[in-house]
Amino acid sequence: MAATAQSVIGASQGRILIASANPEFRRQMAMQAAGPTAQTEEAVGGAHALAKLVQFPCDGVVLDRNLPDLDAEEVAEMIRQKYPRIEVQFVDSREAGSAERNEVIDAVEEVNEEASELESEEIQENLPGMIGRSEAIRKTYELAKLVAGRDTTVLVTGETGTGKELVAQAIHELSPRAKQAFVAVNCAAIPEALLEAELFGHVRGAFTGAVQSRLGRIHVAQGGTLFLDEVGELPLSMQAKLLRFLQNGEVQRLGSSDVYRVDVRVICATNVPLLEQVRAKQFRQDLYYRLAVFPIDLPPLRERIGDVALLAEHFLRGFCAEAGVGLKRLTPAALGALEQRKWNGNVRELQHVLERAFILSGNSNEICAQHVQTGNELRDVREV
Repeated sequence: MAATAQSVIGASQGRILIASANPEFRRQMAMQAAGPTAQTEEAVGGAHALAKLVQFPCDGVVLDRNLPDLDAEEVAEMIRQKYPRIEVQFVDSREAGSAERNEVIDAVEEVNEEASELESEEIQENLPGMIGRSEAIRKTYELAKLVAGRDTTVLVTGETGTGKELVAQAIHELSPRAKQAFVAVNCAAIPEALLEAELFGHVRGAFTGAVQSRLGRIHVAQGGTLFLDEVGELPLSMQAKLLRFLQNGEVQRLGSSDVYRVDVRVICATNVPLLEQVRAKQFRQDLYYRLAVFPIDLPPLRERIGDVALLAEHFLRGFCAEAGVGLKRLTPAALGALEQRKWNGNVRELQHVLERAFILSGNSNEICAQHVQTGNELRDVREV
């Protein structure tokens, strides 16, 4: 029995691209796909559909078999090669009558069902706050989920800008400690003279300027997670004190003889090779093995180029929402330029490049290749 329009509306949950030269056909398809959480985008031909997919990552594509520019089968093959997770369905706008309408409805319903399954799968596979589908980042997801439910100390390694703190936050959110505090400390940003007081706390008068007692970050994280970023920057004196805390779970504030037991899960991150620091006598070997019980290495962006489009769309959506303007889209040339870069600054660099591009694009609704230049290349940008 053919599906009804109402059943399609109820099933619509994904993002669907409709490609056809027939505007009335596209309108009917969009109406069938319309639902509370569904999103649709239209393309007037095969080339237009391929370009749309760059800025409109979707769950399903409905292709009219009568595309005006390209063979529909060839377009479908190109989509499947570049976006293997997208479901492609064919319909024929030349068909007339109820049979044609039922074919349209059935095709959209099948896409929506597949989109719902993919959406559920993505929720299960991704980490909270993380974006990407590449094989390299999926391994990170798997490791993080395996360790999230335990109190095991985790060491997240990776280049600057890869998202180490996001992984730490995701592990916390997936853990039994999720309702408690997540306390982040950048070990490289705190002067050595203040670091002990910052971590362990102090009582009034413990040192010059200590006009009132204060709990340290470790104590503030009671019951939750303490994230030590750039842990490789800890001075040797603080390494010994951190090791003692990890061994006995006790905190003693500066200037006090009182000892407090705390229940804190520790996650650390570093962008420097700690083993090399151990060999150079700059990092304690016993502390290293205490921290690296469960190491997770984040891949650089150049090893997950397939995620550039997803990340770029995410950042652009954020910039547009913040500015209160309509969604800007990357042209195929702009995306190509982004995918060819080495991204030594990784995801953080991509975010900054997209923010500059958003500003440079002015009132245009497109981000062009000229807008995604970096560094000194900004001087060569001309209006387009």
